[in-house]
Amino acid sequence: MKQAINIRLEKDVVQTLDEYAQELDRTRTSLVEKAIELYFDKLDEMVADKRIDNLKAGKTTLVPLEEVFKKAGIDV
Repeated sequence: MKQAINIRLEKDVVQTLDEYAQELDRTRTSLVEKAIELYFDKLDEMVADKRIDNLKAGKTTLVPLEEVFKKAGIDV
């Protein structure tokens, strides 16, 4: 189910968006949606990097897999 949101963009961004939409025979919405989906991949990278940095800095700790299995009642 799609949900509507409102955003404000700089005039030049909207103009560029419209140019791509016209060239590709797509809607603004479809291009913005695709751009956000692609950016989620970058955000996943950023989150992973942050988690690694936190681990290296000692802000988080790892739980051994064996301990996870044991707590879950899985016999390995």
